[in-house]
Amino acid sequence: MSLKEQITEDMKNAMRAKDSERLGTIRLLTAAMKQKEVDDRVELDDAMVVAIVDKLIKQRKDSIEAFTKADRMDLADKESAEMKVLQAYLPARLSAEEVAAEVKTIVAELGEELGRAVGPGDMGKVMGAVKTRLAGKADMGMVSAAVKAALAP
Repeated sequence: MSLKEQITEDMKNAMRAKDSERLGTIRLLTAAMKQKEVDDRVELDDAMVVAIVDKLIKQRKDSIEAFTKADRMDLADKESAEMKVLQAYLPARLSAEEVAAEVKTIVAELGEELGRAVGPGDMGKVMGAVKTRLAGKADMGMVSAAVKAALAP
């Protein structure tokens, strides 16, 4: 069963269980998926769905931070509940050590490919390669920090 089918099935189950909070979050996700399909005229695969879920989680994190600063804990709690529902659709994330090891491997491969040592000026090339290999598997903020550390002189 694809991730998209799983989300649709979970929406039906939330309707049957009359779980309005979970249902609302899943409907937000479904709407974002349909919007992407209509805008880009594509059929979403699991990787694209994970990217959408990642984007929605990042929005929730930003909202929680803003609501916490504004001392609106009621809204921050609502956002964190939505974030928990969305996180269920993400694959298992890599740990910081696994991300660092993967980044070092990619930097070494890129160095061989370029025929020279990879430095801070190659950050864009490294991030492009890392993004394709670790998309959906790791938090990109953590990945960016690992790349910076690996490229530091």
